[in-house]
Amino acid sequence: MKNVLEYLEKSAANYPEKIAAADEISFCSFSELRRDAKKIGTALIRHFKPNTPVPIFMDKNVNTLKLFFGAVYAGCFYVLLNPELPAVRISHIAETLEAEIAVTENSKVQSLKETLPKIKIITFEELINEEADEKLLSSIREKMIDTDPLYANFTSGSTGVPKGVLISHRSVIDFIDNFTEIFSITKDDVIGNQAPFDFDVSVKDIYSAMKTGATLQIIPKALFSSPAMLLDYICEREVTTMVWAVSALCLISAFHGLDYKVPEKVNKILFSGETMPKKHLENWMNALKEAQFVNLYGPTEITCNCTYHKVDRSMDYSDGLPIGKPFPNERVFLLSDNDSIVTEKGVTGELCVSGTALGLGYYNNPEQTSLRFVQNPVNKNYMEPIYRTGDLAYWGDNDNLYFAGRKDFQIKYMGHRIELEEIEKALSEVDGVERACCVFLKEKSKLLAFFTGETTGKEIRKSLSEVLPVYMIPTSYTKLDSMPITKNGKIDRGALAHLKR
Repeated sequence: MKNVLEYLEKSAANYPEKIAAADEISFCSFSELRRDAKKIGTALIRHFKPNTPVPIFMDKNVNTLKLFFGAVYAGCFYVLLNPELPAVRISHIAETLEAEIAVTENSKVQSLKETLPKIKIITFEELINEEADEKLLSSIREKMIDTDPLYANFTSGSTGVPKGVLISHRSVIDFIDNFTEIFSITKDDVIGNQAPFDFDVSVKDIYSAMKTGATLQIIPKALFSSPAMLLDYICEREVTTMVWAVSALCLISAFHGLDYKVPEKVNKILFSGETMPKKHLENWMNALKEAQFVNLYGPTEITCNCTYHKVDRSMDYSDGLPIGKPFPNERVFLLSDNDSIVTEKGVTGELCVSGTALGLGYYNNPEQTSLRFVQNPVNKNYMEPIYRTGDLAYWGDNDNLYFAGRKDFQIKYMGHRIELEEIEKALSEVDGVERACCVFLKEKSKLLAFFTGETTGKEIRKSLSEVLPVYMIPTSYTKLDSMPITKNGKIDRGALAHLKR
């Protein structure tokens, strides 16, 4: 198998009338998804060359999936431009892609014009009216190989510009084949999608459904501000499988949603993005006594996840929940500061990954790619690229890995990987700010901004909301007469954190 379209085509052949995906107001069968994707792919071939990005300015819904697969039929890779992102960030992404054309739906044409005024716009409604040209599609397909790019997701960048992580068909196929087998995802499952389509958690939802013939239920974002309505939706749609960010699960348990209603058909909950608080996990496990719970770990650059731990209800997790063991065909290891392998229990090292799971690098960004996708320093004999995650970990009992924080200033917050330097760059560009620093209090899960200058926290927050996603906006703003400085002349982050502890 060399192309993810084979997942869709096999399920369309085996379960043609079964619902492949549904959102709040629409749904489509596997055969309809294949048919419409081919129509879209035929039309896109006229506008995009193979292996180039197709920017898609859409909310997450059934039509967005059709556009994703249409882009793949055209021999291209897709990039979701989330309309909820600030215009400045979308512009940065479009510049990185060197995009001249973008796809959206009629209702969003004006918004896209305002965001990217110079770009040519093609609508979903135009594309879907095309007739599929099987001969043309076959000619494109024959030239595709398994290491061709499938999608790019943009993550926070330390330079202030987002980085586009490019992932190939082979990496997704290798991961999803193992993922669905290990966690027993089958055609009988209903996968409740929580993650935005520009966040790689959704990759597990989409391709698990396509491979197995499971149904993907796309849960509206608005429901995540109302735990009771969210639980109603999960129950009404008969969801069995939740592959969710920790913060989304905690939203329900923090507001005692499970006292209102238990989604009794749910039998698998797989979580990732940050450390799952013990009391929240216990709340879920007490409500769903027969369900399987899994802790997943891994950055976007290695295709979703590289380690997993199936929660054992008989184990004592007072020392923390492990991130577990590597997925098959992924080599996960720790490197010391002098680049030697760390094998001793309890000794911290940087977590590194090699294998098919590795992404193709950062799109149109060779400098950042060369910094993180590097030759394995302990292998002098042949080429072995690895990804250095910047995360620290250690080996514990039963050959399990345990997360031990960040090596640099990159953090995990609200399920997202964030570079503090990107927030600081945005802070420093606000009128009236002289100096700025951002600190993350992990134990309180708070993102704090400190600044000097003649403006106010209220004005800073307003300015940041125009250029940063919601999850990158600090929770508090402290004005200082001057920044505390360390002996070597740098801002003393420890002293700033101490002010708020």
